[in-house]
Amino acid sequence: MPADLPHPLLEVRDLTIAFRQGPQKQVVARDVDFTLLPGQTLGIVGESGSGKTVTSLALMGLLPPGGIVETGSILFRSRDAAATDLLLLKPQEMRRLRGKEIAMIFQEPMTSLNPVMRCGRQVSEVLRLHLGMNAREARQRCVQLFIEVRLPRPEAIYSSFPHQLSGGQKQRVMIAMAMACQPRLLIADEPTTALDVTVQRSILELMKEMARQYGTSIIFITHDLGVVRCIADQVMVMHQGTVVEQGAVEQVFEKPQHPYTQGLMACRPRLGHRPVRLLTVRDFLGAGESSTPLQVREISAEERRTRHQTLYAQEPVLRVSGLRTWFPASATLLGKVTSWVKAVDEVSLEVYPGETLGLVGESGSGKTTLGRSILRLQPLSGGRIAYLGRPLENLGGQEMRNERKALQIIFQDPYSSLNPRISAGKAIMEPMQVHRLYRNDHERRQNALALMEKVGLEARQFNRYPHEFSGGQRQRIGIARALALQPQFIVCDESVSALDVSVQAQVLNLLNDLKEEYGLTYIFISHDLSVVRYMSDRILVLQEGRVVEYGEADDLIRHPKEDYTRALIEAIPR
Repeated sequence: MPADLPHPLLEVRDLTIAFRQGPQKQVVARDVDFTLLPGQTLGIVGESGSGKTVTSLALMGLLPPGGIVETGSILFRSRDAAATDLLLLKPQEMRRLRGKEIAMIFQEPMTSLNPVMRCGRQVSEVLRLHLGMNAREARQRCVQLFIEVRLPRPEAIYSSFPHQLSGGQKQRVMIAMAMACQPRLLIADEPTTALDVTVQRSILELMKEMARQYGTSIIFITHDLGVVRCIADQVMVMHQGTVVEQGAVEQVFEKPQHPYTQGLMACRPRLGHRPVRLLTVRDFLGAGESSTPLQVREISAEERRTRHQTLYAQEPVLRVSGLRTWFPASATLLGKVTSWVKAVDEVSLEVYPGETLGLVGESGSGKTTLGRSILRLQPLSGGRIAYLGRPLENLGGQEMRNERKALQIIFQDPYSSLNPRISAGKAIMEPMQVHRLYRNDHERRQNALALMEKVGLEARQFNRYPHEFSGGQRQRIGIARALALQPQFIVCDESVSALDVSVQAQVLNLLNDLKEEYGLTYIFISHDLSVVRYMSDRILVLQEGRVVEYGEADDLIRHPKEDYTRALIEAIPR
C-alpha cells in the first residue's frame, strides 16, 4: 500500500453466509467483498432479502441461530492492535470489541431498546461495562451524549422509558448509545426507515456530524438511494445476496451500470415528474441488456387540468367541518380534565368522487387521528362528518358498522393489523362473513381468491399465515381485505412508508390501478411528500392538529406558502 494512503479500517473478503434449515442450506450472501477506510462512509443498498443486514450482523458476530459464515474473512484494525480477523475471535473477545470499537444502530429502536429499562440506564450500562465508569460518571456522560444528539430535556429523557419517546427521539437514544465509547466503526441498519423526512434529515446530519467529531467510519444500510447520496462516500448495491455494483457515490449515481441499480433509482417518485405509472425494478431486470432506456409517458399539465375540471364539478362525497379530536393530558384527583392534547383541532375538508386527497405532516401532526376520526374509529370531540350527504358523527354502533361497508382503511403496519392465527385467505373472507355478503362460504372463498389474484397474490397462498409473507405481500393482503366489502372510499394510512422503494412502487401502481377499475376515492396519508404528490390531486398539510396549507398538489409543491411546508419539501432526499 502506498505510504500516503491510510491502512483500511475494515477489509471484507469473499464473505459467504448461509442458513441451515434442517438438512437444507440456503446461501443468503455470496462472495461479498469491500474495503472501508478510516473516516469513510459506505452505503449498502438493496431490497429486503438482498443480504444487507445479514452481512452487517456477520461483522458484529450477531448472526441469528442457524446462520453460519461458510467462507471469507473480516479484517478489522482496532485502536491498539494490527488487523484481526473477526471471524477467528472467541465470543468473549468479540464482546470486548462490540460496543467499544464496533457499534450498531438497529432498524427498529422500539424493539432494540429494553422496554422496562429507563433510557439513561441503558446508555450508562455501555459506559460502565466498556469504560469502567462509576454510576455518577456514567450519568454525567450519558446526559452529555443526550445533549450532543440534540435530545430535548436530556435530564428528563435520562429517566424516561422508551415508550414515552417519539420515534425520532428513540433513534437519537440509539445513536447516543452507539457513539458512547467513540467506536471506530458504526453500522447503521436502516436507521431512518419510516421516520418523517424532517426527522430523517436531522438524523442524517447528526450522524455525519458525530462521525466527523469522533473520526468514526460508517456502514449505512438502506433501500433508499436518495438517503445514500446524502450521507455516503462509497456505495455498494446488493441483489439476492450478491454485490452487483460498487464505487464512488457520484460515479454510481451518474452512470449506474447494472439494471438493478437503474431500477432502484427509477422507482422512487420524483418531485419534478408525474408519470402515468412508476417503473419498478422488475421492469429493468426484465429488459436484460437492452440499451434502449425505459420510458413511461408523463401526464401533461393540460391533462391534469381537464381531469380536475371534471372532478371538481361534482358534489363532494365527503364533507368534514370543524372536526375536533382531543385527548386528556392531565386531570385532577376527581377526574376533571385540566388540559387537552388537541390531536385534531378544527379541521375542515372536502373530498370528491374519484379524487385522491393527500394528508401530509410530521409524526404527531394529527394525520392518522384525522383519518381514523373520519371513519369513526376514534371518538370525536366535536365537528361534523357527512358521507354522501348523510351525517356520520352521531351514528350508533350498528348504524356505523353498516356504513363501513363503503368506508374502509388500509393500515400502516399490515403485520399487526392481521391476525397471526388466521390465514391470508380467511382474513380476506372475514369481512364478507361479518357483513353477510354472498350466499355461503364457498362463494366468499371464490371472491377472496379473485381478490388475491387482483392484488398480485397467488391462489396457492390462500392458506398461508401472515408470517409466511414478505412486507409487500402482507400489504397486498391488507388491500384485498379492504376491497372485500366493495367499498367506495378508502383511507390509506401510511400504507407504503416502511416498504422497500421497489415494493413501494408496485403497491402505488396497484392502488392507482384499483382506483381506476373500481372508481375508488382515497385519502392518502403519508409523511413523504414525494409519494403524496405523485398519488394526490390535492394535498392538505397538517401541523399540530391544524391545517396549515391546502391546495392542488403540483401548485403546493412548486409554490408553498408556509415555512412548515417548505421545510417538508427541502428535507426530501434528492
